[in-house]
Amino acid sequence: MNRVYNFFAGPSTLPLEVLQKMEKDFVNYQGSGLSLIETSHRSKEYDLVHNRAVELTKELLGITDSHTVMMLQGGATMQFGMIPMNLLHSDRFAAYINTGAWAKKAIADARKVGNVEVIWDGADNKYMSLPAISELQIPGEATYLHLTSNETIGGIQWQEWPDTDVPIVADMSSDIMSRPLPMEKFGIVYAGAQKNLAPAGMTLVIMRNDMLDKCASNLTAYLSYKTHAPKNSLYNTPPVFTIWAFANVLEWVKENGGLEGMAVRAAEKAATLYGAIDDSDGFYRCPVDAGVRSKMNVVWRLPTEELEAQFIAQAKGVGMLGLKGHRDVGGCRASIYNAMPPSGVAALAQFMQDFRRNNG
Repeated sequence: MNRVYNFFAGPSTLPLEVLQKMEKDFVNYQGSGLSLIETSHRSKEYDLVHNRAVELTKELLGITDSHTVMMLQGGATMQFGMIPMNLLHSDRFAAYINTGAWAKKAIADARKVGNVEVIWDGADNKYMSLPAISELQIPGEATYLHLTSNETIGGIQWQEWPDTDVPIVADMSSDIMSRPLPMEKFGIVYAGAQKNLAPAGMTLVIMRNDMLDKCASNLTAYLSYKTHAPKNSLYNTPPVFTIWAFANVLEWVKENGGLEGMAVRAAEKAATLYGAIDDSDGFYRCPVDAGVRSKMNVVWRLPTEELEAQFIAQAKGVGMLGLKGHRDVGGCRASIYNAMPPSGVAALAQFMQDFRRNNG
């Protein structure tokens, strides 16, 4: 099998073991005579998969019945509007931290729904840093504090969490399940699946039950968490294929050391790439402040845009795809989510050294 290394930001690479396991069962799921994606979402076969995904989510994150796990559709983008629709009714307001492209989108949608106060904005430093925890002024009366844990485009990531009694609502689309989390701090964690969990088509929403109690009761059915929570995400037909993949990915995470194992894996891979950048005598340059560099999305620039284009083309030629930076920021980007094997990162680091030697 001639598999390339997929450094795209999403849809992203999946564990090879998961793909092979699903391939084996795809046409004739566990001897049932049909594929799981053909069977009823009310069947016992799918019921076991669905509930296993919920069970593993809770187990890996160390949460209990104090939280509700929902597997919804619409991507994280749906949550940008759905969260304020449920929580910013009456005269309530929410505090938001603007750390870049995805935070901006969340803020824009929330403002169309309710009252929003942006308590920190990284525009002055071009979203290349994050606020110090000590400098955040979080209004105690806010319904929630929203942040984006990892900015996929900008390559910045929260390494510690705000110290506040205000429930944190976090978009974790690009670093969910990559490290242990103090779940008691979070009122809601949500994540699109296609970066670190599964193929596109599902959004994981983990909500503390006290937040669920605060949700509005006058919304249309699909946009209300109070619809989905008591139905175990089975109010309507769920994205069966994605949830099947998600359950298998979580099994893989568990087998590979859980979230502690993923954190070690992420740190080692990130150190390899940032080492290749920092030891290049300026040929490669990461614009992000060192203390908040992402362990999921590593961004860098070369001396010229012409060299960047050459770098990306040559990397593609040797089986490394998706290294072009986002169109809004340019440069290069390697997304090294949980499923990216260390061998892929090592190969990229070696390619970077060789390219520098030939073009520096």
